[in-house]
Amino acid sequence: MKSGKRLTARRVSAAGAKHIRSVFTNLQALFSETFGLGPSATLSATVFTLLVLAFAVFWFFHSAPPNTIVMTSGDKGSRFYKQAEKYAKVLERNGVKLKILTSEGSLENLERLANPSYRVDVGFVQTGVAEGYDIRKLVSLGSVSYEPLYLFYRSPKPFERLSQFSGKKLAIGEDGTGTQILALELLRRNNIKPGGQTSLLEMDDDEAHEALLKGKIDAAFMMGDSASTDVIRDFLREPGIRLFDFTQAEAYARRIGYLNKLVLLRGAIDFGQDIPDHDVSLVSPTVELIVREDLHPALSDLLLEAATEVNGRRSMFQRRGEFPTPLDHEFRISADAQRYYKSGKKFFYRYMPFWWASLLNRFVVVVIPMALILIPGLRAIPALFRWRVRLQILRWYRALLSLEEGLTSGISNEERLERLKRLDRIEQTLGGKKVPASFADQFYALRGHIGFVRQRLQEGNGAGV
Repeated sequence: MKSGKRLTARRVSAAGAKHIRSVFTNLQALFSETFGLGPSATLSATVFTLLVLAFAVFWFFHSAPPNTIVMTSGDKGSRFYKQAEKYAKVLERNGVKLKILTSEGSLENLERLANPSYRVDVGFVQTGVAEGYDIRKLVSLGSVSYEPLYLFYRSPKPFERLSQFSGKKLAIGEDGTGTQILALELLRRNNIKPGGQTSLLEMDDDEAHEALLKGKIDAAFMMGDSASTDVIRDFLREPGIRLFDFTQAEAYARRIGYLNKLVLLRGAIDFGQDIPDHDVSLVSPTVELIVREDLHPALSDLLLEAATEVNGRRSMFQRRGEFPTPLDHEFRISADAQRYYKSGKKFFYRYMPFWWASLLNRFVVVVIPMALILIPGLRAIPALFRWRVRLQILRWYRALLSLEEGLTSGISNEERLERLKRLDRIEQTLGGKKVPASFADQFYALRGHIGFVRQRLQEGNGAGV
């Protein structure tokens, strides 16, 4: 059985080799007949053509967008994860599968994207968390949403400044989360630092929620990703728990470049119960859609199309169509995203299904450069060989001129016989040459001139001239 399979494999291999030789031979014949080239020029043109065609075929398939990409999102049930699921539906309509990975949030997403050995293509990253990371090979497709920071606290009277939390027990989020990074930055600017009299406790949102309700802590920082409408409603219905009003929000936004001022409008949570019962100012970073710089341009467009559909809707803090938008923070905006924001999707992708557009786009991208390389190259090869043959012909003409030199003034018989021998060697050399058809007229003319010089030498001492 095994020997039969090996025999079949050998036959297939032999048939393939025979087919390749046949193609090679036919190409040689085509170039030889079309351009009148000799064997060397024909071989060079054939090899050049096959190399260009092979590279074009390779690039055509290599440049195809992958049909699966990986997104790092957030915990199951988080806003990041729910948005990723919506992205997946948009991509699925275009024949691309989105594999979603859960994570602890922005910082883990950034760590995965910054690690070239980790298999991930795109992720949600909160602005302000990139310090200390090598992000040179990461680019942003733009900001896709606001990520408001909520600070819930227990107090009979409202606080007006963050510095009033000095000496309290504060839940600042888990280690390395975007919540903790932003909370520590805001507290630092109010002279509240780790190791001081204020207890800064690392807690996840569920722990902080329960601890604040039970009075075990005085305040809890939460990001909009985890502080859902239900959580806000629970806190604001609880007697003694308040939502901190960042009255200095505009100043924070100007001092910390990646922050924005947002306003939670009166009654936005519950009109009937008037929750909240006054406008509340908040600070908010944005969420960036971060990808690696080598992401296929077609997938970049597809992700931005998904972001427009998922994140472009009207919500509590944003107007319809406000996102996605190319806000330049820590990450540079990718060239593909800039082109998308200026002129939209590429031409074919506007009017055709994704994979058909990809096929046609790659065909144009491959065939036109191939023609620009192949046509001048095929023209250059005959020109180079003609130039080489032309140089040979000129060398022989120089030899003929040297043989004619001095004939008019007369030469000795010994010199005349020596020159005739040299002329015989030139004629013998020419007789053994394979002449390309395109140079036949020049070779026949050269032979005629050899006959002319021979006649003059045989007449002796230049007589008859």
